[in-house]
Amino acid sequence: MEKRYPLPPFTLETAIQKVQLAEDAWNSQDPERVSLAYSIDTEWRNRSTFLNGREEAKKFLEDKWKKELNYKLKKELWAFMDNRIAVRFEYEYQNKEGQWFRAYGNENWEFDENGLMQRRFASINDLPIQESERRL
Repeated sequence: MEKRYPLPPFTLETAIQKVQLAEDAWNSQDPERVSLAYSIDTEWRNRSTFLNGREEAKKFLEDKWKKELNYKLKKELWAFMDNRIAVRFEYEYQNKEGQWFRAYGNENWEFDENGLMQRRFASINDLPIQESERRL
């Protein structure tokens, strides 16, 4: 059975570590690498998109990073308990037309006993920005 450390139940230290590992993976923009952090039967809600399974999540990420260019993400631990973590995040990206955006949101994560994310629920809002307003 594959394991993704740190494992739940989380402490402050291991929750912060889990968030940093997720940030690093997503900033790699490597759908395969990112998808391996999720259980085979993971459930996602990303904005108004609902996904079931690691393969759907991987395909979603492949499509995402074809549209969201120059992607850079920052995550922050918001809360944790047992096998759950809540984060706030912001990321910036540029569309194919050159317009920059900053996306803000919150995610709720639930992990199985092997440290794989079973559920990911993300609420996200995008704000058009000027390149001079970029922070990340």
